[in-house]
Amino acid sequence: MTHAIRIHSYGGPEVLSWETIEVPEPGPGQARVRHTAIGLNFIDTYERTGLYPLQLPAVLGREAAGVVEAVGPGVSQLKVGDRIAYAFNSAGAYSEVRVLPAERLVRIPQSVDDNQAAALMLKGMTAQMLLRQTYRVRKGNVLLVHAAVGGVGSILVQWAKHLGATVIAVVGSTAKAERARELGADHVVLASEDWVAQVKAAAGKRGVDVVYDSVGKDTFFGSLDCLRPRGLMVTYGNASGPVPPMAPLELSKRGSLFLTRPTLFHYIPTRASLVRAASEMFDLVAKSVITVQIGQTYPLQDAARAHLDLEARKTTGSTVLVP
Repeated sequence: MTHAIRIHSYGGPEVLSWETIEVPEPGPGQARVRHTAIGLNFIDTYERTGLYPLQLPAVLGREAAGVVEAVGPGVSQLKVGDRIAYAFNSAGAYSEVRVLPAERLVRIPQSVDDNQAAALMLKGMTAQMLLRQTYRVRKGNVLLVHAAVGGVGSILVQWAKHLGATVIAVVGSTAKAERARELGADHVVLASEDWVAQVKAAAGKRGVDVVYDSVGKDTFFGSLDCLRPRGLMVTYGNASGPVPPMAPLELSKRGSLFLTRPTLFHYIPTRASLVRAASEMFDLVAKSVITVQIGQTYPLQDAARAHLDLEARKTTGSTVLVP
């Protein structure tokens, strides 16, 4: 028996409940992991509210770090005692112990601690997907990054600068603006001001090549207006709510734009693709190209407070829940 945060119905943070659960022995191809750090992500709030439905009751959470406690038959890539981390395509990380497919676990390099690994897996590989696969950023590209000091945003800014891009960052406060500059953003705009006009001024007549928008409803059409002709709109989150239905003609009117809504797990479907993405990410951390900012930690039992702060935009960088 172990403990986990579960939900029995959809709703606000108050539906998160600290409960005793039973964890099975690992079966063929599986490993049992004792979590040491768990990443908090906006997708956790989407699943809590039912925007992304789950089979209830459910344990939330998509990424974590920990230690392998046991392995099932046929597991050769891991052994008991290995430090591992994962981002998984189904929830269940808000727990002390979990059984997972061994092929979806990656070893944590010695240069990375458990909190960093837990904060990196989903967010860091999402950044890898966005910058290296969804749109292959090159020197000279001009990017617009919303929520630029959040978990994914802060990694995007640093990685994009490493690739030689010009980064225009949109943030929610003057304190966050200063942090965005520290991360390397070339231009910083406050979301409370006329950010579209300021982004256009920073980008010049050409417009931005690609927008990375995790905010959703409140910024979607403004983001489209910032793009150059045939630019790419990448919407990958719904912090302000889902984007409403849109006529494809809106893309044509703004210069034959492209629109994509990527999901990480479509980009890492095999172990080889997973290890490749994680290795590239960990390598940049080891080289100090990417600095992981753990803005705050909470005991796992206080997950409801963490959700409240995340949704109120009180957090910076990444948030880690500690069992």
